[in-house]
Amino acid sequence: MLVRAGEGGPFAIYKPVIGERPLWDFPDGTLAGREVAAYLISAAGGFEVVPPTVLRSGPHGIGSVQRWVGDPGDEPEHPVDLVGPREVPAGWLPVLRGENELGESVVVVHEDSPAARTVAVFDALINNSDRKGSHLVRDAGRLRGFDHGVSLHEEPKLRTVLWGFAGESIADDDLARIATVVELVEDEETSLRADLDSLLTLREVAALLGRGRRLLDRRAYPVPSGQWPAIPWPPL
Repeated sequence: MLVRAGEGGPFAIYKPVIGERPLWDFPDGTLAGREVAAYLISAAGGFEVVPPTVLRSGPHGIGSVQRWVGDPGDEPEHPVDLVGPREVPAGWLPVLRGENELGESVVVVHEDSPAARTVAVFDALINNSDRKGSHLVRDAGRLRGFDHGVSLHEEPKLRTVLWGFAGESIADDDLARIATVVELVEDEETSLRADLDSLLTLREVAALLGRGRRLLDRRAYPVPSGQWPAIPWPPL
């Protein structure tokens, strides 16, 4: 639900817990908390991927409230596209080949940029299981992501359209961001750890730490495991 903070105030998306669709693999009533947890991790690590997100009580009860990026009337610019096999733009990476509804060959591609690489690192850290192309928009030179309710599960569930970086080395700046999150979550006295403990289970917090440590140890983007669908559907 699109809401606004008074006349002339910023727009935001309000997602009440009561409206969450039950999922077979995520506990009921937890998606709003995961949205907030993703923002806290993004902010604490300096990823700057997730717009400010809080839990608030609204007309339909408690839910997540996330600041809207851009003007609701504008068409946002996305770093993921669907093109013909011979139309892959320079500086973009192919991820998935298939056919459209007309039977024509198409390729899902995403840009190769430092901002996109940072988002891919962030998604691997939070175990994002639904990184569609439409969930990323450009905002003043940065990439902002939203819809992180199905993330931070204790089991590996990474599904993303940003597999173009799979197996490549992670940049030092992004490794530093991961290290900051790991350090803050390891310390049970930090505000980040306290907030995550209130939003996630102990096993989910432990899994977050495990993913962060593995990324720091391997210093490379993960590759699809083959044990879980690697790309969300639809991808855009």
